[in-house]
Amino acid sequence: MPHAETPGIEAAPHHPRLRWWTELPLLLLVYACYSAGRLLARGDVGTAVDHGLAILRVEQALRLNAEHPLNRLFTREAWIGVPADFWYASLHYLVTPALLVWLFRSRPVRYRAARTWLMTSTFIGLVGFTLMPTCPPRLLSAGHGFVDTMAQYSTYGWWAGEASAPRGLGGMTNQYAAMPSLHVGWALWCGVILWRYGGTRLAKVAGVGYPLVTTVVVMGTANHYFLDAVAGAAVMGAGLLLVPYVTWCAGLVRTWLPARGAATAPAATGATGATDSPAARAARAARAARAPIVSGGCQTSAGERIPRQRESRSGSGAEPGASPTDAGDGAPAPAR
Repeated sequence: MPHAETPGIEAAPHHPRLRWWTELPLLLLVYACYSAGRLLARGDVGTAVDHGLAILRVEQALRLNAEHPLNRLFTREAWIGVPADFWYASLHYLVTPALLVWLFRSRPVRYRAARTWLMTSTFIGLVGFTLMPTCPPRLLSAGHGFVDTMAQYSTYGWWAGEASAPRGLGGMTNQYAAMPSLHVGWALWCGVILWRYGGTRLAKVAGVGYPLVTTVVVMGTANHYFLDAVAGAAVMGAGLLLVPYVTWCAGLVRTWLPARGAATAPAATGATGATDSPAARAARAARAARAPIVSGGCQTSAGERIPRQRESRSGSGAEPGASPTDAGDGAPAPAR
C-alpha cells in the first residue's frame, strides 16, 4: 500500500522518464473527459435552481454575503467588470496549462505528482457536477439581485450571454456546473505551484494573489457562490491527499500491463528453442559450433580461400604438394 503519511506533491518515486508526446495526449484525454462529463451532467433545471437557492439560504444562515456587493461593484464599474470578465473567461485556460508546461520542463521530478494532483481533483469536481447540478447566481431570477456581467459586457469580449463560451457555442457548455468551482480549484493549484517552485518573491506574491483574485472574480461576475469557491478548495485538498494512492495504483497498472502482454503473447523462448526437445536443442548447438567465424581478427576460417591470395612460405609461393587452388588462382598446375 502507499505511504499515506506523506501525501502531496513532494512524493517523487523513481519512474521512467516522461516524454511530452505521451504527456500531451494524456492531458488532452483528461480534459476531453472533463468537458464531456460536464455536458452529460446537465441535470434538471429545477433541481439546479433548488440547489442554488439552498446554497444561498446556507450562506444567509452563516451571515455570508460577499456575492451581492461584489456583483454590484462589477456591474456599476465597467473598468473593473470588463477585466474581471476577461479574467474569468481566459486565465482558467491559459495559466494552468502554462504552469504545467513550465513544471514539466524545469521541475520534471515534481511534475508527475503535481499533474496527478490536478487530474485527480478535476475528476472529483466532475463527480460534484454530476451529483449536484447547481444554478449559478447569474441565472437566478432577477428578484435575487444578481446581474450577469458576462452578458452585460459581452460586446467587449468573445463571449455571449451563455457563460464564457464563444458566441454561438453556449449550447456546448453546462451552465449548471457551478458546485464546486474549479476556477478557484485550479487557481489554488497554480498558487501552490508558484509558491513552492517559483523561486522568486514575485512568484510567491502571484501564488497568493492569483487564487484570491480568482475567488473575487467568480463571485463578482455572479458565476459562483462563496460556498462554491470553498468547495473548489476542498476538492483540491482531497485530490492532494489522494495523490499517493493514485500514484500507487498507476504503478500497479504499469507493472501489470507488460506482464499480461508477455503472458498472452507467443512465448519468446519458443523461437529460441527453450521449449524444444533435447534432440532439437542439441542439433541447433551443433550447427552453431560448425558455423565459421569469418571476420574475427581479420582471419579466415579453415578451408576458406580469398581470391588471388598467395602465401609466401618456404620462399616458393606455395607449400610442397599444394594444389593449384592452394597456391593461388594464377599458379600453374604441377606436372604429374
